[in-house]
Amino acid sequence: MGAFVRVLASVKTALEGGAHREPNAHPGARVMPSAPVVAPAANRAALVSSFARELEAVGGHFTGSATPEGLSAQIIEISDRVGALTVAIGGDGSFDSEPVAGALEQSGRDVIRCGVTADEAARRALIERIARADLAIVEAQCAIASTGTLVVTATPARPSALTLIPQALLAIVRADRIRADAAEAIVALGAETIANHRVAFITGPSRTADIEKLIVVGVHGPKQLHALVLWPADD
Repeated sequence: MGAFVRVLASVKTALEGGAHREPNAHPGARVMPSAPVVAPAANRAALVSSFARELEAVGGHFTGSATPEGLSAQIIEISDRVGALTVAIGGDGSFDSEPVAGALEQSGRDVIRCGVTADEAARRALIERIARADLAIVEAQCAIASTGTLVVTATPARPSALTLIPQALLAIVRADRIRADAAEAIVALGAETIANHRVAFITGPSRTADIEKLIVVGVHGPKQLHALVLWPADD
């Protein structure tokens, strides 16, 4: 418990941007916290490998990696594997989702594009359509290598319904956004994001043991969780 409290304290300090003093420093000296660690390209492969291993250990499916040019083809392959005929795609990502949507439509699938809907009736209609989707696709803000966790931030164009309602979820995470542990992930998210958005930490498919203490999959969310790592084009 002591270690957990220390981790939370360090995360709180980092998020608040507060200064701290080294134990042996001069009483008047103030040392600012280090900037969030961004994994260099040489370390990304190790983080991806750890993330993939931990994701599989909690019942998720690591579907490999892709470059931006090969993303559409790989998503179609995953959709085939899931048997998805209707696919909902969230917006507000770091990559252009329109080529993916177009490729899915050309493969004969019905695509639900999630855009910003100011009208409440339109928002409800969108959620009803998402509920009928066989597969939802979202970009994760980051991932945690030590636990196989995906961190998804909800936005108007990426509603939380995507991670809660469809039977299968495909989360795409950039290789340079995989963090070593939860503390790094929280620092990477930042206080503003945490304060103003719903943030979901997803570790494996939805499961519960509330019903007669038997594990049931898919009660509170997708039965299947797939993750795809997107490598930057210059790596």
